[in-house]
Amino acid sequence: MRPLERPAPLALLLTTLAAACGAPPPEPRTPAAAPGDGAAGATSAAACLAAAGAKRQARADEPARIGVKQILVRHAGAERAGGATRTREEACLRAMEARDKIRGGADLDAVVAEYSEEAGAASRGGSLGTIERGDVLPPFADAAFELDLHQLSDVVETRYGFHVIFRTE
Repeated sequence: MRPLERPAPLALLLTTLAAACGAPPPEPRTPAAAPGDGAAGATSAAACLAAAGAKRQARADEPARIGVKQILVRHAGAERAGGATRTREEACLRAMEARDKIRGGADLDAVVAEYSEEAGAASRGGSLGTIERGDVLPPFADAAFELDLHQLSDVVETRYGFHVIFRTE
């Protein structure tokens, strides 16, 4: 017997709205496939890579400095890969898995300790302190500075690998 899965708040809202309007409920979404799941895994990896490389816009009202924490997942071929052997696709999916754990309520520091491959990340809780836009690579800066306080980013790709960013201040 499978345990009941709790629907995501958005899915629950859409189902409720559909029922209230007399429409059929939306099709349930299937979870993201693991890296070794064949075509489904390739589709998830492609979606992850597309999201990680998405262009972001600078906010007109962004502050000069923000505080951030990050999870960095490296892959073979990334700058300063440090012996990482996973593929770019596997790294993206691993970063997405870390992001999803946090969104699901897992402790950020525990997920940093489990997933981040940045030297010293576990002891700092992934903290980079306060940064200015020019302190980090443009894709990282664009994603970090678009976040609201205490907001978690989607997966972001830089030449160092895949990042999940949390704005702390």
